[in-house]
Amino acid sequence: MLQLTRNIVIPERELEFSAIRAQGAGGQNVNKVSTAIHLRFDIKRSSLPENYKERLLSYKDQRITQDGVVIIKAQQFRSQEKNKEEALQRLKQLILQANTVQKPRRATKPSKSSQLKRLDSKERKGKIKALRGRVID
Repeated sequence: MLQLTRNIVIPERELEFSAIRAQGAGGQNVNKVSTAIHLRFDIKRSSLPENYKERLLSYKDQRITQDGVVIIKAQQFRSQEKNKEEALQRLKQLILQANTVQKPRRATKPSKSSQLKRLDSKERKGKIKALRGRVID
């Protein structure tokens, strides 16, 4: 069971875990033991509210397939349990991130005084650089 908010919970039956061998260095442990976890979560068949499903399906993320399945691979830790917990946390983070509403950006202008300061400093630097030129007798 994955608790997203106070009201929204994803039951364990909607999450599909499979243990696979982890990649990378690690010697004999990596070659023999399947410690990495693949987490699959079908958005369309889940019990999430409709607005969550719509936002998730329209969210641009490489972990969401064309069919609406979230695939997360966790292999940071050497134990299956820790990788499973990490995969669940990443799924939770993905769902909550997809459902946060971004505040619209408001265009701003620099103030009149800051514009004047900028022009004054440009003029001063230009005069200093002009004095660096060749001296003519």
